[in-house]
Amino acid sequence: MIEISGRYYFIDMGTPPIDHLVTAGIPVDAVKGVFITHMHGDHTNGLVSFVDLLSWYFKSADPVICLPDLEGVIAIENWIKATQSTPRALRYKEVREGEIFDDGFLKVTAIPTRHIESSFAFFLEAEGKIMLFTGDLKHPDRDFPAIVKERETDLLVCESAHFNAIDYLPHLQACKTKLVIINHYQVQMIPSILQLAAQIAKTPVRMAYDGTEIVL
Repeated sequence: MIEISGRYYFIDMGTPPIDHLVTAGIPVDAVKGVFITHMHGDHTNGLVSFVDLLSWYFKSADPVICLPDLEGVIAIENWIKATQSTPRALRYKEVREGEIFDDGFLKVTAIPTRHIESSFAFFLEAEGKIMLFTGDLKHPDRDFPAIVKERETDLLVCESAHFNAIDYLPHLQACKTKLVIINHYQVQMIPSILQLAAQIAKTPVRMAYDGTEIVL
């Protein structure tokens, strides 16, 4: 979840986000955008409950929901219909390479990756800050986004569920960034994350945990 001037945005929704929003005292209608890297369930299962509750309860919420495959909209709406509810017409947008969102607060650019046939990393710009969220990659040698080797960034969020984090080393060494966060990692990858942190001493490398907050 990203917060900019009281406006909230989500990259992926693997778990039910409204539970977290209500617990944190954040109005659901403050969510202005949802950006899905790819359609695997661990990145989208929470989107079903989000759209469900927006359809019949949080009716003032009106986020833009960006999906790599708009067939997902049909699946979500069919599930809502199966629960004897009526899906509300929301603003869906298909993710394609290039700029996909700009509301004057946050600009999001999608970069294709090779994790699956339709998967993306997101390059985000807001308030003079720049960050990259890799989403799931095939492998850093195959699809690490080149843009962050060309432009300085404040934060890189990189996954380590599908390969050892140390495989990022030559690519991160070519980047000018202030902080690297490793998220979406398996327990057996932790030694590799620690190895990466030790070998790339010029840039802090940290592991993400539930509830981690980063202020840029």
